[in-house]
Amino acid sequence: MAYLRLSHLECRFGGFTAVDDLSLDFKEGEFIALLGPSGCGKTTTLRAIAGFVEPTGGRIELGGRTLFGAGAAVPPEQRQMSMIFQSYAIWPHMDVFENVAFGLRLRDLPKAEVERRTRRILEIVHLDHLAQRLPAELSGGQQQRVALARAIVVEPKVLLLDEPLSNLDANLREEMRFEIRRLHDEFGITSVYVTHDQTEAMVTADRIVVMNKGRIEQADTPKHVYDHPQTRFVAGFIGRANLIDGKFADGGFTAGGIAIPFASPVAGATALSIRPHRIGLSHPKGMAKGVYDIDGMLRSRVFLGETWEYEVDVPGLAMPLRVSRPPDEIFENGAALRLSFVPDAMVSVR
Repeated sequence: MAYLRLSHLECRFGGFTAVDDLSLDFKEGEFIALLGPSGCGKTTTLRAIAGFVEPTGGRIELGGRTLFGAGAAVPPEQRQMSMIFQSYAIWPHMDVFENVAFGLRLRDLPKAEVERRTRRILEIVHLDHLAQRLPAELSGGQQQRVALARAIVVEPKVLLLDEPLSNLDANLREEMRFEIRRLHDEFGITSVYVTHDQTEAMVTADRIVVMNKGRIEQADTPKHVYDHPQTRFVAGFIGRANLIDGKFADGGFTAGGIAIPFASPVAGATALSIRPHRIGLSHPKGMAKGVYDIDGMLRSRVFLGETWEYEVDVPGLAMPLRVSRPPDEIFENGAALRLSFVPDAMVSVR
């Protein structure tokens, strides 16, 4: 049974539709990432869940209670949710302890209870030694931990995170991705995380919801979304992919100089998707050509330390295929090459 449910959610602003007939169920304790480019509707969806945006249609339910729809419109402060913003929004005139304790004091809890719960969460986020510091004396990562602690200490039913790592540098972002996941595993709070960064979504989420133009393109585990994209948009947005336009018919796929077996394309498939690192590369001399092999010529190469990134021209294809190979697999520009497609790495997309 769904714990948090969005049913046919719609958010219109004048003639613009930010969220378009979106339906999604969240399990209790699940961590879901709403992933997509700017303007895809992910933040509007989050703000609608929080109650900061009133939808123009649909329904929002939490634990069987209607928060929006059928005449109901529960205000944000009564939804038992916590939200973490991009800017952290911590009080600059309060020290770390007071920032974290603020929500507990608003609930008129006994002083001893406020002290106990605040000290405990500061230990969990590794800020107990900085309890008396002001926000201006903290690093960006430490400020983000304060925001996380303040949101979690009130024990919300749902934790909402709106691109919380966007203001951090690359190293801190990497550290905080794992910290956010650790805290989720510690407390098990149902969490909705908005990001445009696919790595953040892959590291933190149980399930990724890829959004585009206000709609859901695909919702699944990080591995399944990566390995089995259902649409062109997902294949191109999650990681890197070669998208080859062609035709699926009679148990095969054809496009330009490519003709390979492909038994069960998805309905309406128009292209083949294959990740660059799943394509084998070799010199064709003395090798029998298999049914999943195609020939081409190396156009260009770039060494990236951990990999070589190759572009290979294939007769009949308008664009070169991108191939990633280990650093010891070295091929020269202009070389005749054979590309080997791994059958289980090929995905048909609409």
